Order: sequence, then structure tokens, then C-alpha cells
Amino acid sequence: MRFFALVTRIIQQMIRDKRTMALLFLAPLLVLSLMYFIFNSDEVDTTLGVVNVNEKIVKTIEKSDIKVKTYDELTNKMAIDDKLDGWLKVEDGKLSLTLQNDQPSRAKALQLKLKQALSGQPQQSTPISIDYVYGGKDTVLFDVISPILVSFFVFFFVFLIAGIALLKERTTGTLERLLSTPIRRYEVVLGYLMGYGIFAIIQTLIVVFYAVNVLDVVLIGSIWNVLLINLCLALVALSLGILLSSFATSEFQMVQFIPLVIIPQVFFTGLFPMDGMADWLVNIGRIMPLYYASDAITGVMYKGYGFSDIGIDLTVLLGFALVFIVLNIFSLKKYRAL
Repeated sequence: MRFFALVTRIIQQMIRDKRTMALLFLAPLLVLSLMYFIFNSDEVDTTLGVVNVNEKIVKTIEKSDIKVKTYDELTNKMAIDDKLDGWLKVEDGKLSLTLQNDQPSRAKALQLKLKQALSGQPQQSTPISIDYVYGGKDTVLFDVISPILVSFFVFFFVFLIAGIALLKERTTGTLERLLSTPIRRYEVVLGYLMGYGIFAIIQTLIVVFYAVNVLDVVLIGSIWNVLLINLCLALVALSLGILLSSFATSEFQMVQFIPLVIIPQVFFTGLFPMDGMADWLVNIGRIMPLYYASDAITGVMYKGYGFSDIGIDLTVLLGFALVFIVLNIFSLKKYRAL
């Protein structure tokens, strides 16, 4: 029957395509394994710093599953460096709580535990005054993850569109005809980067300004730093998309790179808590561009970081872009030796 002939042809075609078979069966296992290790990470206890607090109160707090660190003197910078979720001080005989609030869910959990621990204590005749380093009492989880989503969409769409666009150049023979001219390989790569880069810049501007001005995404720092981070990330996505397109023979195969290249990076952007992850798992995240882009953009948009605070992240992103550009030049060798 013709029906079975069609089924046989599809099966044979799939079996011959080793890359598609590998992505079909191995990519889900890779992503599922990452999810297993991430969601089975150890839960990290909330950590509270205390200054001039009665020892009896400290022991009461410790009984509420709060890790307590005692200090003689504590500044906001010291507390952030020591990764405290909050710190409690006695000022003019009253308790004062400062919450770092970089993760609103942890800050609210600490506040609730502390309130329950101190209920019934003599010092609780008046409410505890509460201050926030980042955000405020109305801060929600989306305020923290929205900057990450901005960078993710810039990276994802630039990667996909650039990769498919160059793939079409190859499949239609345009790239081969171009390489038959005296143009050098690095000029081809730079030309494609600049050509597609113009549209990547426009897309980045649209996404950032829409998120900030229309969706009212939180922005504490400079919008120019936000644009700079996303432009660096767009350059990485552009160069990576062009590089991987040289290993694909169709748009379908280009899309198949998403489970291997895009999805694993999402787990290390800060959308999922990384505090309890094993060191080897965190180290995997450090070889992914979105890890550094998310750290920088969250710092600028939510924490108000300046250019000097995100310098390392920007340097790493540019380093990724440079590596991918060099690899792109070498990848053209299979089309022309010069």
C-alpha cells in the first residue's frame, strides 16, 4: 500500500539523519537530567545577621530554623558580601530589621519566621521597623525575573533569526557564490555580523524600551547600561547563531539546537534558585553567556548597579562573542580554503 511506502520512507529518512536521531532521543534526557539536579538541590536556610541583640533573643531565633551570625558591627556592604538575607539591630532600645530582598520569597520567609520567633517577647511591644536594600515591601518575584526575561528574549530571537537567515544563504548557494570572489573569510563573517547586527540592535532597542516604558518593568539603574548589556548579549547570540547554522542543513535542524543551546542556559539565569545547587552544577552555568547577562541586567535594573559593577560580566560576554567570531572564520574553511 502507498500508505506503508510513505511510512517506510519517513523511517528510513529519519534513521539516516544521525543528528536528528541524537537530538530526538538525547536532548530530552539532557534537559530532564538538568531539571532533576536543579530541583533536587539542597534547600538553603535563611541567614540573619544580628548586632547588639540579646543572647536570649538570638537563641529564640535560632530555634525557628534561621541561621544566625553575630557581629559587633555590620554595614550593608558587609552584609551583602556575607550573603545575609537580613540583619537585625537594636537601635534606641528598638529592633530594626533590614532585608536584602534580592529574592523576595526568601525575604518574606525570613520576615515571617522572625515574627513568629519573637512573638511574645518583651521587646515586641512595638513593631519591628523594616528597611529594604533592594525593592520594597510590595516587591514581587516578577520584579526580579523580568530583567532576566528581557535578556532571554533578546538572546533567543537573535540566535534563531540569525542562524536561520545564514542557513538560507547557504542552502540557496549565495554563500558559495560569495566565497568564489576574492573576499576573505573574516570579511564575510564581519559583513554578516554587521548586516544582521543592525537588525539585532533595532530588536534590542524595541524590546528594552517596550519592557521599561510600556510594561513598566522595574529599572533602578541606567537604561544605557541595560542597552549595553543586551547589545553585548545580542552580539553573542548573533555570532553563536551564525556558527551553529554551519552545522545545520535545514531550518528544522537549526531549531533542534534550541534544546541543547538555549534551554539549558535558562536554568542558570536566576529564574531558579542557585543557592542550593552543587558546585559542579553552578560551574556548568559559568560557561554559559546567559549566566553573565542575567547577573548584569538584574544588577542594573533591580539593584541599581553602575557600569563598574557589571564590568566583569560585560568582559566575559565580549569574550564569548570573540571566541564565536573566530570559530566562525575557521568554520568557513570547508567552503573555501583561503
